[in-house]
Amino acid sequence: MKEAAHSPLWRVQFLAEPEEVAALRMDVRARLREWGIQEVIDAAQLCVSELVSNVITHVGPGTPVSLFLSLRDARLRIEVRDPDAGVLPTLVRAMEDAENGRGMALVDASSDRWGVDVHRDGKVTWCEIVTVPEVPQGGDVGGRRVARAEKMLSSYGDGRLTSGPRHSRIGALATEAAAIDLISDLLHWLRAHGHDADDVLDRAQTHFEAEVDAAR
Repeated sequence: MKEAAHSPLWRVQFLAEPEEVAALRMDVRARLREWGIQEVIDAAQLCVSELVSNVITHVGPGTPVSLFLSLRDARLRIEVRDPDAGVLPTLVRAMEDAENGRGMALVDASSDRWGVDVHRDGKVTWCEIVTVPEVPQGGDVGGRRVARAEKMLSSYGDGRLTSGPRHSRIGALATEAAAIDLISDLLHWLRAHGHDADDVLDRAQTHFEAEVDAAR
C-alpha cells in the first residue's frame, strides 16, 4: 500500500481486496484523530468500508483504487476512485430478507450527502460528513446520532416508519423491527469481515451508556 499524507488532505492507493478494508479503517481512524474530528470516525469508517466493498463486489477484486480524505469548511469529504466508469453505484431499497444491496443505503444514512462523478478514465464515488456536532433539540440525547439512525432506519422500514403516528403501537413495533434488522445486518457484516460481533456489540453498548451518562 502506497501512501502520501498531509493534512488536511490524505491519499492512499491500493488494490481493492477484502483484506484491505480493515487496514483502511485503522488508517482512517488514525488520520481523523490527528485532524481532531473524532466525532465522525465511526461514520467515516463505515462509508470507506462500504465504498471500497462496492468496488470489490461490482468492479472486481484487485481493482486499483485511490482513497482521498479532505477536510474543508467543517466538512469531511471521502472519495473512492476506480477506473470503471460503466458500473455506477445506486441507492436501492433492499427487501427485508435481502443479503445484499444495502451498501449505498448505509453510506446515504451515515453521510450528509453523496454522489458519483464520471470521468474518461473512471469514476469518483464520494460522500461528505459534517464535522461540527449538531446541538440536540429539546434536550434529546443523541442529536446527530439519532438523526443518522432515523435516516438509516427509513431504508429498512419499507415506508412503514413514515406512515401513521410514530408513537402508536403499530408504529413502535415497525420501528423496533426495522432497528433489529439493521443491527442484525451490521453484526453479519462484522462477522463476514472477520470481526468479533459479540465484542463489538459489547463495546457499542458501553459507548452508548457512557454518552448517555455524559449527557445527563
